[in-house]
Amino acid sequence: MNTADVSSLQTVLVKRPGNIASDMDGEKVMLNVKNGKYYNLGEVGGEIWSALDEPVSISRIVQVIQETFDVPAETAEQDVFEFVQSLLAEDLVAIDSGS
Repeated sequence: MNTADVSSLQTVLVKRPGNIASDMDGEKVMLNVKNGKYYNLGEVGGEIWSALDEPVSISRIVQVIQETFDVPAETAEQDVFEFVQSLLAEDLVAIDSGS
């Protein structure tokens, strides 16, 4: 259902309801209430997840990751795109069509 193309930095994403996240030893873990699965988002994934507290563009998430971890734009972009694809595949986020 949600295999939309997220290759655009302008794509805006929103969290789907029903996920409970918490910090464990510096890494963010999450429980999806709907499917009962636990996810270890890791350090970078945790930052991406936090950035999704409001509807946000992929370019803004890339900027946050770049600043937080002091990495080149290309690295941040690649990491964000890969992680966002997996969030979409698991139906944990959606593309905000209202923006």
